[in-house]
Amino acid sequence: MHACCPVVLVHGWKSHPGVWKSLVRRLEAESVVCWNFSHSKLRDAGGEEIGHALMGYIHDMQEEYAYHGPVDMVCHSMGAAVARYMLEVMDGVSCRIPVRNLIGIGPPNNGSSMAELFNDPVHGPDILRQLTGTFVPRTYDPMTDRLVQDFRSTGPFVQALRDAGLRNDIRYRVIVAGNVTGTPDFFPLFKGQTWAYSPDGWQLTAHGDGIVPHADSRLPGADVAVLPENPTVLNAAAADYCHLRLPGNPEVAEQVIRFLRE
Repeated sequence: MHACCPVVLVHGWKSHPGVWKSLVRRLEAESVVCWNFSHSKLRDAGGEEIGHALMGYIHDMQEEYAYHGPVDMVCHSMGAAVARYMLEVMDGVSCRIPVRNLIGIGPPNNGSSMAELFNDPVHGPDILRQLTGTFVPRTYDPMTDRLVQDFRSTGPFVQALRDAGLRNDIRYRVIVAGNVTGTPDFFPLFKGQTWAYSPDGWQLTAHGDGIVPHADSRLPGADVAVLPENPTVLNAAAADYCHLRLPGNPEVAEQVIRFLRE
């Protein structure tokens, strides 16, 4: 890979840096240095607080490596929007952190339909029951989760992203997964589909990864890769393309490499 620069990895909600294990191996095989940021201990933090922690981490790594050039960022789920908040809202004027590519994997760029669903008075309680033990812990209360409240599409955190706008010096890339074959094993809890929120109400769609619909991920002008490239692989490995498994998915890793090579 030519023109290597460090890759900053940012995991998603209630996750940890270990989700990048296979991607780190793949990047290291290309002689790419990985800076693997963790916000797993910031359990009660909101998006802005995590954004400040991410900025501090990058500054620390710049000093440790004596490197102040551009970096690439690869982020999963809410981690992508937190990175955008740091770059566009907190650093949008000074641009002290030079970023070449921002690659979001299943990112809720326009707010999270799932965050809205958790708070929906009609659907929320049943959805939380379905996801308990798989996506949310037992006795989970979304009203006390600052990060989930931040990622509601109607909230001030997402509105701040809209108001700030994208940075002209960053190339934005989006990697999403879909279930075009309608395979139920893709995300069995929702029978292979994804809940999507819009002003017109709720719908279930095959255009999503079980947690994040494609509409949540769209960014104007961004390069978009919809996986799997060959939908027939869903017949044998559908679950590998659901939201939670995307950071460790080999095809996702190869798409990250392709984006970084361009």
